[in-house]
Amino acid sequence: MENTNKHLNPISYLKESKEELKKVTWPSKKDAIRYSTIVVGVTIGLAVFFTVIDWALSLGLDQLVKLSS
Repeated sequence: MENTNKHLNPISYLKESKEELKKVTWPSKKDAIRYSTIVVGVTIGLAVFFTVIDWALSLGLDQLVKLSS
């Protein structure tokens, strides 16, 4: 039970968090820029892909509606 109470103390939590953050290996600025560029590129690529798919399906659905009327 003593161990549980220790983790409920906000000061103890903050101290432990600070110690854990010291152990983290942060990416270099170059790596962070590279990873961010990849994420933005993939996001834009997927947005274009889904826009084209949406446009094609919408066009196809419009043609089906015209045929059935």
